[in-house]
Amino acid sequence: MVMAVIYTSINNSKIKDLKKLQNKKYRDETNMFLVETRHLVKEAYDSGYLEELLVLEDSDFSLDIETNYINESVLKYLSNLPSPSEVIGICRKKNEELKGNKILILDDIQDPGNLGTIIRSSAAFDVDTIVLSKGCADVYSDKVIRASQGMLFKVNIIRDDIEKIISKLKSEDYKIFGTKVDGGKDVKSVSKSEKFAIIMGNEGNGVSKEILDMCDEYLYIPMNNECESLNVGVATSIILYELR
Repeated sequence: MVMAVIYTSINNSKIKDLKKLQNKKYRDETNMFLVETRHLVKEAYDSGYLEELLVLEDSDFSLDIETNYINESVLKYLSNLPSPSEVIGICRKKNEELKGNKILILDDIQDPGNLGTIIRSSAAFDVDTIVLSKGCADVYSDKVIRASQGMLFKVNIIRDDIEKIISKLKSEDYKIFGTKVDGGKDVKSVSKSEKFAIIMGNEGNGVSKEILDMCDEYLYIPMNNECESLNVGVATSIILYELR
């Protein structure tokens, strides 16, 4: 039986390495990331992401996984929260694989809150795979993880060149729907397809012209003239609901 360790110094080499996971570059190099709060740690555990648990001394939180302990100063050092939770999960990214018939493609979504909202809606409305362009926010950042409320762990997510992905999907007879404020079909009137991909665009610029040129049809959400456009997280949720 392996004895649990209590980490009491922020100068410990392992603690310093874990701190680096707040940086995307180091997350990409190690394929590791951190989660905080009981709820998110439990979601990571249930979904097979959790590798190790760090628990504040005297906490009653436990899972059937390797567990070590930290004091208050180490917890505050590793946490991104104003009021740190008593648990931190050390997680490994899952393998990336394009799969399923219902694909959501995100073209340079920048805001972590928007990306988290889109992930939650994708879980709610049965998206099989979310494809992030290389310019999207990092799905493993603490802000995206928190905004997704743990639904990050329920949806298959990959990051790739989306032009390459769209070409692959078209060759496999997926219907490709782009989104535009004007010049498209009312989302309610679109005929359903067994295999399809929906492309949502950047907060400021929408879907890039190069990507729009690859689409089979264009969708829009009808609304009154008082509002020019919707937040991309809200718009994605409406479209996914309508096409569910």
